[in-house]
Amino acid sequence: MQETELYDLSDDADYAASQQQGSASMMRCDSSKRSSSSEPEGAEVVYTKDNVTIHPTQFASERISGRLKLIKQGSSLFMTWIPYKGQSYSARLSEKDMNLYTIRAVPFTEVRSIRRHTPALGWQYIIVVLSSGLAFPPLYFYNGGVREFLATIKQHVFLMRSAEDANVFLVNDLQNPLQRTLSSLELPRAVVAGLPSAPQSLVESPSQEHLKAVGEFHGESSSTFQCSGRQRQKGHDPTRDISIQVLEKFSLVTKFARETSQLFRETHSNGYGSFERKRNSQSAIDYTQKEADPAKKVPNQSFVPSDPLEKKPNIEHNHDEETSALVETFELIDCKEFDKLSLVWGKPRQPPLGSEEWATFLDSEGQVVDSKALRKRIFYGGVEHKLRREVWSFLLGYNTYESTDAEREYQRSVKRKEYEMIKHQWQSISPEQAKRFTKFRERKGLIEKDVVRTDRSLPFYDGDDNPHVNLLHDILLAYSFYNFDLGYCQGMSDLLSPILFVMEDESESFWCFVALMERLGPNFNRDQSGMHSQLFAISKLVELLDLPLHNYFKQNDCLNYFFCFRWILIQFKREFEYEMIMRLWEVLWTHYLSEHLHLYVCVAILKRHRSKIMGEQMDFDTLLKFINELSGHIDLDAILRDAEALCICAGENGAACIPPGTPPSLPVDNGSLYPQPDDVL
Repeated sequence: MQETELYDLSDDADYAASQQQGSASMMRCDSSKRSSSSEPEGAEVVYTKDNVTIHPTQFASERISGRLKLIKQGSSLFMTWIPYKGQSYSARLSEKDMNLYTIRAVPFTEVRSIRRHTPALGWQYIIVVLSSGLAFPPLYFYNGGVREFLATIKQHVFLMRSAEDANVFLVNDLQNPLQRTLSSLELPRAVVAGLPSAPQSLVESPSQEHLKAVGEFHGESSSTFQCSGRQRQKGHDPTRDISIQVLEKFSLVTKFARETSQLFRETHSNGYGSFERKRNSQSAIDYTQKEADPAKKVPNQSFVPSDPLEKKPNIEHNHDEETSALVETFELIDCKEFDKLSLVWGKPRQPPLGSEEWATFLDSEGQVVDSKALRKRIFYGGVEHKLRREVWSFLLGYNTYESTDAEREYQRSVKRKEYEMIKHQWQSISPEQAKRFTKFRERKGLIEKDVVRTDRSLPFYDGDDNPHVNLLHDILLAYSFYNFDLGYCQGMSDLLSPILFVMEDESESFWCFVALMERLGPNFNRDQSGMHSQLFAISKLVELLDLPLHNYFKQNDCLNYFFCFRWILIQFKREFEYEMIMRLWEVLWTHYLSEHLHLYVCVAILKRHRSKIMGEQMDFDTLLKFINELSGHIDLDAILRDAEALCICAGENGAACIPPGTPPSLPVDNGSLYPQPDDVL
C-alpha cells in the first residue's frame, strides 16, 4: 500500500478556523469544573461538549444524549462520553442499555482513527475506531463542534489527515514499520515506543456483562477467546438489527469487523483491502499493485477487477455445512477462526410461511408471541399468499404485534368509519367547488390518468370499468385529503396496487397504504430530499463495498446514481413480476437486518452486473438504458442472498453511510412530516 503522506492540519481551512476555538475550550474548563467532576486528581478537562448523541435505533425517542469530554492526565489524553441521567426513553431502551453505551476514559494510545461525516442532510457525526478494531457507535454533534473536537485532539496527540480520505484522521500513526506490523497483529497494547501508556486511574476494563451483551445475536451467546490475557468477544454478527438489541452497536470486535473498520484506510488503495481473500496463488503484493488505481485502468482496457459475488458457486448446503459454504462463497473469513460460526450468510431461501406455522406464532388471544422470530422467518421465506392479508397488516404497522383478535376487530370498525369520513370529504365537493379548487382538479386528474395504466395486464385490474381500478382511484384521492401536505404523486398507484390486491378491502387497503407512506412518503417530496439521501447512501455503500466500481462511476460522471431512481422511488415495483415483488416487499418490511435493506439490494444488483458495466465501458446514458432493460431479468432469490451478505459485511460502517432519517426510517415528528412549497392542498 502506498505510504501515507503526512499532512499538517494547521494549513487546513477547517482547522485554521478552529485552532482558537480549541484553545478557548481548554480555557473554559476551569478548575472549579474539574473539581466538581469525577476525574481523578491531576486530570484536566481540555474539551467538553454537551448534546452529543448516540442513535441506537431509528426512533427519535430512543436517542441517548450525553457529554463528550477530552481529559488530559500527565502526558496522556483520554476521551469519555457519559449519558445524561434522568432522560426519558421508550420502553424498549432500559437504563441498563443506556449505561452500556457509556464510553469511560478511552486513551488515545488505543485509538486508530477518527472518521468525520458531514452528510448533506442531518447532523455531523464522528466514528472512533480503536486499534483493536472496535468501532464505537456514531457520535452526533447536534450543536456543532466537530472541528473544535479534532483541533483539541491535535494539540495533545499526533493527528494527521489520511492521504486516501480527507475525512479520516489517523491517530498516532507515525509510519513506523514496526508499529504497523504490530498493529496488523492487533495486539491490544501495541503502541509506538515513547508514547505513554494509559494510566490505570482512568482506564476501566470492560465488564463481563458488557462483553456478554455486545456479542449476543438472535438469542445465542457468543463464544470468547483469550488475547493477551484479556477476554475479547467473538461476535456472531456485526449487523444493524435495530429490533434485536441496541447493544449490537458494539459487535464489531471480531476479526471480520476489524477488517471492515480498516476500510477507512485500506480500501482506497487496493480496491478491496482486507475485504477479499484471493483463492489462487497470487500474492497480496501483486494484487495490491494490480488494483492500486482502478479508476485509471478501467477506461483503457476491458479488464475488470474480480468480485466475490460474481464468483459465488451455486452451493446447496445445510446448517452444519453453513460455515464452509460461507468461506467458499465469499472468500472473506478464515475458516480456522470461524469453524464454529453460526452466522447466517447468504442463507438459501426457505418455503413461505404457511397457515399451520403461522398459528404457532399466535397465542390463544391472537397476539404474536415472538415478533422477532416471526420477522426472521418471513425474511428468509416470505408468506403464502392466502396469509398475506393478515400478516401484511402487522408488517406494515397497521396492526401491532401485541394486539389481540378482539382489539384488531374493534380497530377495523373504527378505522372503517374514519376512512368513510375522509372519503366523504372529496365526494362532497360539488362541480362548482371543483372549478375553484385548482389543486383538487390537478390531483384528481393525475390520479385518473395513472390508475387506468397501473397493472392492467393483471386479471385483478383488467377490463373496462374494473371495480378494483375504481377502488385504486378512490383510495388515492382519499389519501390526498388525508395527507394534505404530500397529496398525490406519480408512483403512488404502483405502491398501492399490490396492497389492494392482497387486502381486497377498501378501508384496510387505505390504512395499510397510509402506514407504508409514513416510511416512503419522503420519496415524493418535491425537493426530492428523501430520494437524494437514499441515492447518496447508495453511493457511499458502493464506495465501501466495491471501490473499483465506485471509481468507475466517478470517472464516468455516474455518482448521482440517478439510474437507481426508479428502483428506490417505487421499491423495485417494475423490476420484478407481481408475485416476486410481493415477496420482496414483505422481506423488506420485516426490517430484520436493516430498515434500509433495499439500499443493499441496489448494491447487490449493481455488483451482479459490474463486469458488464465496466467491461463494456458504459457511460451514463448507456448505463441507464441497461438498468431499465434489467426489468424482469433479475433473480430475486440470488439478489436477496447477496443483499443479506452485503448488509452483514458492511456492518456499522454501512450503517454510518446512511444519513439519519433516510427513508424508510420513521420521520421525526417536527410538525411537518412532508415539507412542500405550497401550504394548502
